[in-house]
Parts: sequence; structure tokens; C-alpha cells
Amino acid sequence: MISALPLTLIFLVFAATAPRSREGAACSALASSGSRVSLVWLLLLSNTALAARVERVEKRSIPTQTFPNGTNYVWAVDDTYEGSSFFDTFEFYTGDDPTHGSVNYTDRNTAFADGLAYVESDGIVVMKGDNTTSLSEGQNRNSVRISSQKQYNTGLFILDLDMAPWGCGVWPAWWTVGGGTWPWTGEIDIIEGVHDNEHNQVTWHTGPNCNFTENANYTGTLVTTNNEPNLICNCVNDYNSNAGCGVTEWSRASYGPIFDEQGGGVFAMKWDVSGIGVWSFYRAAVPQDVTNGQPTPSTWGEPVAFLEASGCDPITNFVNHSIIFDITFCGDWAGNDYGTSGCPGTCAQRLMDPSNFNNASWRIRSLTVYRQQIIHGQVTSDATHPILPVVSLLGVLGILFGVLM
Repeated sequence: MISALPLTLIFLVFAATAPRSREGAACSALASSGSRVSLVWLLLLSNTALAARVERVEKRSIPTQTFPNGTNYVWAVDDTYEGSSFFDTFEFYTGDDPTHGSVNYTDRNTAFADGLAYVESDGIVVMKGDNTTSLSEGQNRNSVRISSQKQYNTGLFILDLDMAPWGCGVWPAWWTVGGGTWPWTGEIDIIEGVHDNEHNQVTWHTGPNCNFTENANYTGTLVTTNNEPNLICNCVNDYNSNAGCGVTEWSRASYGPIFDEQGGGVFAMKWDVSGIGVWSFYRAAVPQDVTNGQPTPSTWGEPVAFLEASGCDPITNFVNHSIIFDITFCGDWAGNDYGTSGCPGTCAQRLMDPSNFNNASWRIRSLTVYRQQIIHGQVTSDATHPILPVVSLLGVLGILFGVLM
């Protein structure tokens, strides 16, 4: 059993075994053997008591997960994006929309000045498309796209939000994308939809050598093109019109007006050596471990979408990912799909009236990114780790034996 030694007692042990002056040695010779035995028992009892406490805390408070090789780990907080500091570590993108949307992405100052990005007094983070400016047909509407300064390679990304954008002509997404030339370092679309859709779509875009495993464990439905499932994630040279590998969620509460009406919810994306999975929970069904900040994905059931490592290496195909939120309009998906969406007129006409975009808003409570922290097989110096540094009981006994000699 691994046991821990209180720091004060460790100090006493080292003080007892440290080199002493002649005078100190003479004085210590006067100490009785009974006193030494008492010290030994004090050390052993204190050490055993603290070890038991650490073991109880570990079993009771820290939900552990297990790698395929048997090593245990926990999901430890890596970064938290929320409240007044939310935008501090994001950059505002101002270039052309790669998806050819009818949008002007504004810079930071313009976004805050025009009320397209702000934090409410209760800490809710808001990003929105412009819903106050009337446009002529053919004009672009102002909006926001932000990208995290930090890049990630694996992690557990949990987004708690009250509202995601929706409406005819609206095309929002929460996604991650790799540094370098797209799509060679991958893209993971976690929340994405258009118009008044009721079902979220999860999609992966990659370079070659990445295929979706159709019989993997997930609850969603594969996206098809011409009645054929999109099993090849490769988007090099516009392969399959850059469709990638997509899965549609079955839940009507995963996107659009129903998601917002019931108070939003939580989306989670787990990216590790086993693959990349996505879960969603409407507000009344958010797991307690997520609420407690101790997520345990193995207890959540099957994900709505899962890209298995056997068909697509999640480490080599997805590299240095930034987190992105955006809201665009029309474009390659919402524009091309508009005629069959049931929305009135054309997408360009829809864009003219600002009142059509009152629901084109992100309302975010928090975004937390967790990392895998091994808790057995190594000693961590991470100050945020809940387990105290440990010393083996045999080592303590060896030290104490030296004290008695």
C-alpha cells in the first residue's frame, strides 16, 4: 500500500538523521530509547492515518478513468473560459469567410462597440449576428468569429450554454481546427446546423487516411450523399465537396428553437487515443459529474457520434487545434440548402431585415477544457492535483530504523 507522511513529521525524521555537531551528539546520547520508540510509533500512526485519509479521498471524491493499458487517470481542469475574462484569450477573425457566407466578420473593437460581443452582469457571454441594421439586397451582415490563442492536442471540451444561434439563413458552429494548411491537421465540428433545423450535426474533416467506422458505438445517424454514407473524411482537393464524415443527432433538442426553449444544455467533445466522441445533454439531463466539475465520460453512455481510432488515428490526423465560435449567413451550406429549407424568399432577401436575426446569438455560461492526468504510476508536482505527494511505507521504515541505530 502507498502511504503518505505529513511534512512536519518528514522534517523531524530528517532532523533526526542529519549530521550533528559534537555537542549535539553528546546531548542526543542522553535521550532514552523509550523516547525514540515513542517517536517511531508517532510517525507510523500519523503516516498510516494520513494514508488512509488520502485513499478515502481518492476513492470518494475523484472519479477515475482507465486507459487501455490499465493506467488510471482523472480529467483535470486545463483551462476555463467564462465570465468577464472570456474574450481575453480569443482572437477576432476579420478575413473572408472560407465557407463563402454573406458575412462581415468584425474586429474586437467593432464587435464590442456594436454590441455583437459582450458579457452580461450575471457572467453570461454573448456573441451575435447584427440584428439592428437594415441592408440592401446583396449586402453582407456583420457578425463575429473568434479563435482561441491556445492550441490543443487531445482533451475533454465541455461547453455549457443557454442558447445557440438559429434561424432562416443562419449558419453557426462551435468547432476546433488544426494549425497549418487545412484540412491536413483536421477539423472537428461539434455544434453545427442551419436555418430552423432541430438536429445538431457532428462532422470531421481531414486529409487522407481517415475513415469513419460505420459499426462504431454511437447513437446518431450517418450523413449520406446520394444515398451513400460519408465514410471517408478526406477533404483534400475538395473530395466529396468537402463533406467529411458527418453524424446527425437523433434528439430534436440538440439544435435550434427546441434546444433554446428548454434552457440550452451541455455539449462535450472527448478527444484522446481511443478516438473522438461527442455527447449532448439538454438542461434537465446534464450529468451530476459535469455539474460538479469531475467529468466521467465512461458513465455517460454511448456518444451521439464517435470517430474510432481504428479507422482514423486521432493523434496524427488532428494536430494543434484552436477552439472557434462563429455565426455566418447563407454560404455553402445555408445558402445552397435554402431553397429546400422551407424558409421564405431567397437567402439574400432574408438577410435584408435585421429582425430575422433576433435568435442568431450564442449565450454561453462556460467552456472548460480538461486534460488527462495520470494518478497512479507516477508522482506529479502539479499543484492543482488533488493527491498529495507520497512516500512509501517501506522507505519510512528504513529512515526510522536509521534513527534508532
